[in-house]
Amino acid sequence: MSLTQVYLGLGSNIEREAHLQAGLDALAGFLVDMRCSAVFESQPVGIKSGPFFNFVVSAFTDLPLMELDRRLKFIEADNGRYAPDRKGLPLDIDVLLFGDLVGNFDGLVLPRAEILKNAFVLWPLSLIAPDRVHPGVGKSFATLWDEAQIDQVLAPVAFEWRGEQRTPSDML
Repeated sequence: MSLTQVYLGLGSNIEREAHLQAGLDALAGFLVDMRCSAVFESQPVGIKSGPFFNFVVSAFTDLPLMELDRRLKFIEADNGRYAPDRKGLPLDIDVLLFGDLVGNFDGLVLPRAEILKNAFVLWPLSLIAPDRVHPGVGKSFATLWDEAQIDQVLAPVAFEWRGEQRTPSDML
C-alpha cells in the first residue's frame, strides 16, 4: 500500500505538555517518519481560554483520509476533548494537508483554511515544510509566511518528547 504525506496541526491549552506528548505517542503508533516543528505558545483564537502550545507534525500514513480523521478524533477523546465538564481544549489535532488533496471530503475541507489565517499554523508549517507548495494557493509555505500579515504574537517554547528537544535552542 502506498504512503501519503500528511501534515497535522496540534494544540493544547490544558496540561499542555502532557496532552501534546500523549497525542504524539498515540500518533507514533500508526504514522511513519514523524517530524515535529518547533513548538509555539500563542494566545487563543476564537475562544476565551489560557494560552496554547501549537506545532505541526509531518508524517506518512497508509490510512485513507477519513480513517485518519476518525483515529485523530479518538486520540482527542482519549485526552478529554469531548468531556462535558472540560475547561478548555486538552488536545486538538487537525488534518492540515493530506497529500495534495483539495476539496471537501465528507465535511473535512483540505487544505485547512487555518493555514492561511493563523500564525500558529503557518509559521510552524513554513519551518517544517518551507519548500512545499500550498495546493490551493500555489506558493511555498516559506513564501506564504514571508508575505503573511497575521496579527498574532507567537513565542517559541521548550518542548521535549521522547527525550528530545523539539524546539531548536537558537529559537528559544
